[in-house]
Amino acid sequence: MNPIHENLQKQRRGLNRVIHAFGYSLQGLQAAMHEPAFTQEAYLAFILIPLSFYIGSNWVEISLLSGSVIFVLIVELLNTGLESAIDRVGPQWHDLSKRCKDLGSAAVLLSILLCMGIWLTALFLKLSHYF
Repeated sequence: MNPIHENLQKQRRGLNRVIHAFGYSLQGLQAAMHEPAFTQEAYLAFILIPLSFYIGSNWVEISLLSGSVIFVLIVELLNTGLESAIDRVGPQWHDLSKRCKDLGSAAVLLSILLCMGIWLTALFLKLSHYF
């Protein structure tokens, strides 16, 4: 492989690699904030994660509530990455490109349904004490 085209991150070691990787992660989050779906989910996360400390009565419940929200964000990031890679290949329609995007979208849907199920159950249990 031509050293000019080699990824510099692969040559880094130790703390230098960690610092650069962290910077790349922040760039990824910044790029994700330009994606409408991720932005909506992130704004919702800013509400739901603090709310999980009120609704959850112990660390397990708080972890499930906040973790399910973070899980949605993670799956959305992965789906956005898949879509970006497919779009880089080209704008032409292809069965495999459609299938990849549909599978990524299905993963986001399942993560949202899981999150909703956890939150609705927790809310039901929290509110059932008042009735």
